[in-house]
Amino acid sequence: MRLSSLEYAFRDAFRSMKRNKVMCLAAIATVAVSLLILGCAWLLVLNSEHMASVMESELEINAYLRSEITREDALNLKRKFEAIGGVAQVTFISKEEGLKNLQERFDEDTNILEALGGNNPLPDMYRVKAKIADDVPRIAMEVEKIPEVENVRYGQGVVEKLLALTNWLRTVGVVVVLVIGLAAVFLIATSIRLTVFARRREIGIMKLVGATDWYIRWPFFLEGLIVGFVGAVLAVLSLHFFYSRLVHNVILTVNFLPILNDLSIIVHVYKWLLFIGTFLGAVGSAISLRRFLKV
Repeated sequence: MRLSSLEYAFRDAFRSMKRNKVMCLAAIATVAVSLLILGCAWLLVLNSEHMASVMESELEINAYLRSEITREDALNLKRKFEAIGGVAQVTFISKEEGLKNLQERFDEDTNILEALGGNNPLPDMYRVKAKIADDVPRIAMEVEKIPEVENVRYGQGVVEKLLALTNWLRTVGVVVVLVIGLAAVFLIATSIRLTVFARRREIGIMKLVGATDWYIRWPFFLEGLIVGFVGAVLAVLSLHFFYSRLVHNVILTVNFLPILNDLSIIVHVYKWLLFIGTFLGAVGSAISLRRFLKV
């Protein structure tokens, strides 16, 4: 396509948008609202995934050693724990350190060791973390088989329910994004189609006076591209404003709640929304125009 023809197509597209500004604004608003809803659902699902990952990362197995095991033998057990498949991290916690951690949970005026009669009843222990949260029950069973281990605790029963909940959240999240995404595609495509349909008489006249299909198609294609892009930009700006405010308020008021604040992931969502809006605007316009070119 020649540069002069492209310049004409852009001029004609902007002229047409100005002439049909009501339909144009309606299409932009539809694109913006549809992508805003999709973006909100997408970020909600990503936050659910982030929350599930944080909860899973905090799952750990506490292996309490027998009291007769010497400190040297206890330290040498680390290799046995690390040899278990799926283990990510193994940390030895002496009974002195365990008592210190327990003391920190109480007031400074409370002396735990004195209350226990000067004897530390806590055993040495190992804290084991799995690479994959689903492996926690299996690793706990393997740890329990080690002869030097007296007791294993990992929240049995609760962990299985938590893993089932996080898997359910991931599945539901994917379904929600797909459903809302399809709805957004349908709304945007319908809006663009109505914009083209409102100008079917103009298209028919252009065909009757000898205009080629590409001569007619390019301005409409560019118009759809511009409408989709502007609508997507409005959606991204609105989404960024509301989400940044939400993150700020959550951090200030309920900072224990894990909320997604990774800018690279959020920007990735914004890029996809811009692409989806621009692509659907351009392609929707081109496809809708085909039926009216057959005159």
